[in-house]
Amino acid sequence: MSGRAALLVGVFATVLVLGGCAKPQQLVTAPTSKGQRAFTYEPMRGPSARDVRVETPKPVVQRDLRPALPDHDAAWVVRVSERPWRYIVVHHSATHRGSAASFDDWHRNHNGWDELGYHFVIGNGSLTPDGFVETGSRWPKQKHGAHCKVGDDETYNNWGIGICLVGNFEREQPTEAQMGALARLVDYLRVKYRIPDRCIIGHGQVDDTLCPGGNFSFGNLFSRLRQRQAAREAVAQRGGP
Repeated sequence: MSGRAALLVGVFATVLVLGGCAKPQQLVTAPTSKGQRAFTYEPMRGPSARDVRVETPKPVVQRDLRPALPDHDAAWVVRVSERPWRYIVVHHSATHRGSAASFDDWHRNHNGWDELGYHFVIGNGSLTPDGFVETGSRWPKQKHGAHCKVGDDETYNNWGIGICLVGNFEREQPTEAQMGALARLVDYLRVKYRIPDRCIIGHGQVDDTLCPGGNFSFGNLFSRLRQRQAAREAVAQRGGP
């Protein structure tokens, strides 16, 4: 066969294959080797229960966001349901001598009240030690006060903590020990009951009276409160006492 004839035969065979005229066995690929399985499609599956690792959720720790309470006397801590106090009302006794017991007697026998009207009394050294804080009988019971009735309005009795300093501050000044004790007491109460500074008031700011006297300085009191607050914050920044 000439070269041209061979070329024509090759072209003709190619046309037969492409046109589908070749024998079937000529289009099948070589069989797989012995022992090798032909590929079969398997659908994808998700993880089974035994494949899934279940982790026990960690308990949520509830943080106490309330500020730490300032130092205080054990007698100031109450064991009953607390009253929602909104004010702190400062008084002077307008007497040179006094104590919780003597004022209780006066309130019962002169005013006709059932007990001492104040919640706290701070001594001046006359009948109790200078700067000593006495807890009145109303406080442990969280009973309303009888110290600041304004006309017929009992707001400051119902929601105000009454603190009386022994002394007449129209004629004299509170002692250093009294002011220190007052700042410590007020600092605890304002933090404990979240009472803002604007609600720490003198009796005469809401009623027609000179109480707690012209020689009592709220500037002095608030300066002491700021110092106590700053000292607590400094301790907190150091991370401990």
